[in-house]
Amino acid sequence: MKHLIFGAAMLLATPALAQDKMTVLLDWFVNPDHGPIIVAQEKGFFADQGLDVTIVAPADPSDPPKLVAAGQADLAISYQPHLHLAIAEGLPLVRVGTLVATPLNCLLTLKDGQVQRIADLKGRKVGFSVAGVEQALLGAMLGKHGLTMSDIELVNVNWSLSPSLMSGQVDAVLGAFRNFELNQMKIEGIEGRCFYPEEEGVPTYDELIYVANPDRMDRDMLGRFLRATELATQYIVNHPQQSWEVFSATSPELQDDLNEMAWADTIPRFALRPAALDIGRYAGFEAFLAQAGLIEGTRPVTQLGVDLGSPE
Repeated sequence: MKHLIFGAAMLLATPALAQDKMTVLLDWFVNPDHGPIIVAQEKGFFADQGLDVTIVAPADPSDPPKLVAAGQADLAISYQPHLHLAIAEGLPLVRVGTLVATPLNCLLTLKDGQVQRIADLKGRKVGFSVAGVEQALLGAMLGKHGLTMSDIELVNVNWSLSPSLMSGQVDAVLGAFRNFELNQMKIEGIEGRCFYPEEEGVPTYDELIYVANPDRMDRDMLGRFLRATELATQYIVNHPQQSWEVFSATSPELQDDLNEMAWADTIPRFALRPAALDIGRYAGFEAFLAQAGLIEGTRPVTQLGVDLGSPE
């Protein structure tokens, strides 16, 4: 989606005898959201599962799901809301695992600004980056407080979320990641306030997920991949400082205050059971998107996701 740009575009596994090769496409340049993948690589958890994993950061963040659908990679990191849209459009994709199990998106305002509650947005400007899902989230959040989209002015700020808020160009932004923009503002000496979609009328969802092509995927290999990331997540939770050192040592661009602060804030949001599928969560968000008019009709959860930890 966005956020940080790092120089490291690709990390290669150390090959081992008789390992299965697989390619994983990230959603963006390497950042703390990808912690379990990088730690699994660096700690040898992939190798222990008989995997030789190539991790690739995309030139265009919108490409990975399309490339997986086309059979050009085994896995891509994507977003649950985007998965619903892609499947509704006919792309051969399915959720096979979860990386970040809570929303990261938030409606961000200045802590000491004029917007102290969502109702204060009436007649004010709200910045956004991506049309569609973000506007549906905003509409639901406004609706809980008696407002509609016509009560605010939408401003496309591209990816300049926190700068547009800090400069006064807008009164709030949607699409800010709570583990990054809040910390970015704090480093700049400005305190922000997050209103969380899942607390303000939006069904909760998985922020980052693993998607595969259901017609091409190797269930056994993907199951081993998820087992390795589960072990990496356990290591991260049990050893937050040591895991940060492992992660940040992979690139100089990661070794700064923002990434270290984001690392600490992201740890509680990693999926402890990455293979497990929350059926109610996917059914609920599918219904939400249909009600918002972003998809036509609804699909059963069996078309949206699978639990590779369960028998077929």
